[in-house]
Amino acid sequence: MENFNSGESIRMLSKNTVKFIKSLHQKKYRNQEGLFLVEGEKSVLEVLSSSFQIHLLLGTADFFITHQAALKAYKGEYIEVTQNQLEQVGTFRSNKDALVMAQMGSEEPFGLDQNELAIALDDVKDPGNLGTIIRIADWYGIRKLVLSPQSAEIYNPKVIQATMGSFTRIRWFYEELESVFSRWNRPVYGAFLEGENLHEVTSLKPGVILMGNESKGISPELERCVDRKLTIPAFGQAESLNVAIATAIITDTFKRILSA
Repeated sequence: MENFNSGESIRMLSKNTVKFIKSLHQKKYRNQEGLFLVEGEKSVLEVLSSSFQIHLLLGTADFFITHQAALKAYKGEYIEVTQNQLEQVGTFRSNKDALVMAQMGSEEPFGLDQNELAIALDDVKDPGNLGTIIRIADWYGIRKLVLSPQSAEIYNPKVIQATMGSFTRIRWFYEELESVFSRWNRPVYGAFLEGENLHEVTSLKPGVILMGNESKGISPELERCVDRKLTIPAFGQAESLNVAIATAIITDTFKRILSA
């Protein structure tokens, strides 16, 4: 890795560094240190080009050689490691590229501009679902996601992995949703099994799309905050849709109507 010298090489992966990185697999220590892990080629390149502060970059020789141009701006610490070392310290079963230790973003109160569309999640627990929803939001140009405190943690490695780098372009807020919805007079749209047929909707206004828990749906407390209930019509016998898939379908409808 003689050609890569943009940052400061630590040269060796010490036992203490390994122990510290492994501690960040757990939410307790992520919160305590204010740090989280990003793994895999695509996600690491995304976070390196974002506004997140990077504390340490681990990469294989092939990763550093392949991405010389992308790494020119990186001035932080790095260590060249083997694929086996990456897999030992990270959470991926297979990682032949890189891992970074990044600083968590600062928390801010949620706010919504007049013509802005956002997604709210009520107790969405599954990390894979949350990561996929973040990726969906990024695809449709939605930049804000507000989550109930009981929802999955965005810095969970499984969430970060599922976003495929989209977490670098989305702002998220953990707040009590009842309080959030009471702060403005913008419409709240809720996804329900019984509601207005989404295929028959012709008029929508910017606001918040509220999606519920994977098994329980939107809580009764938040149902009272919903201005308009929407449902995706079923044509078969499935009991329900995965929350991430439902989010994509509803978001697509909103973007199509709002852009018309």
